[in-house]
Amino acid sequence: METEFNTIALIGKPDHEGANQTLVALYNYIVGLGLKVVIERRVGEQLRLDQAELLEMVELGERADLAIVVGGDGNMLGAARVLARFDVAVVGVNRGNLGFLTDLSPDSFEQPLERLLAGDYQAEQRFLLETQVHRHGQLKASNTAMNEAVLHPGKIAHMIEFEVYINGHFMYSQRADGMIVATPTGSTAYSLSAGGPIVTPNLNAITLVPMFPHTLSCRPIVIDADSQVKLVLSPNNKTEQMLISCDGHVSLAVQPGDEIHINKSPYKLKLLHPRGHNYFEVLRSKLGWGSKLF
Repeated sequence: METEFNTIALIGKPDHEGANQTLVALYNYIVGLGLKVVIERRVGEQLRLDQAELLEMVELGERADLAIVVGGDGNMLGAARVLARFDVAVVGVNRGNLGFLTDLSPDSFEQPLERLLAGDYQAEQRFLLETQVHRHGQLKASNTAMNEAVLHPGKIAHMIEFEVYINGHFMYSQRADGMIVATPTGSTAYSLSAGGPIVTPNLNAITLVPMFPHTLSCRPIVIDADSQVKLVLSPNNKTEQMLISCDGHVSLAVQPGDEIHINKSPYKLKLLHPRGHNYFEVLRSKLGWGSKLF
């Protein structure tokens, strides 16, 4: 078939029987359309497809025009942090739980996928966050997050002290279990569970949500996504086992006195949806909101 996507990458959920079955079905279906398919090596080795070309994630980013991620939102997040650097379009097949980012059904992907490959789709850009840990003026570690960057203690329910600066201006000091800095994509994830607002994906905004703050007056705040967020850890923190987690997958160690810089990443994820995709319909479905009364 004629399509703008010359090479299609398949990315899955390792050690998940249902996801592997869907990957095999996708591979056979897309090859049957006469298109080039490559598979992420870690999951591809479990599929036993003798003719399949297996590549590392970075190589997929360099080679593919479209990536199909089979799994849950966690798998999509892991792929997004790599593929966003290569401007690869991404679509998801839901083999997880809620699946805010994975549109296609594993039981009936053929027709919507064929329409998408033919160019009948909706595209949107989702920005990521760049998180850096600075110690004594030197960069010690960094990573990206599509959902959120979370400052938290290594111990459960252990309060830490830190200050928050926006664009170099002091906002407030905190005694809390941590801080969630979330993108609109992440507003329906950890941030939502902590009482943060739902932010529609088209907004250029990030949300700061304190975790169990030691004051009743502290509330989540939404700021411009081009702001520079800085969290300064108090040197008086009694625990040295603190972390900044990116999407719950990558954890960077932080120490008392460290500075954490969180900024909008220059990279964006190009997310594809079938034609007719409606964000509010997704919210109603996933969150159990009521249907129309009249």
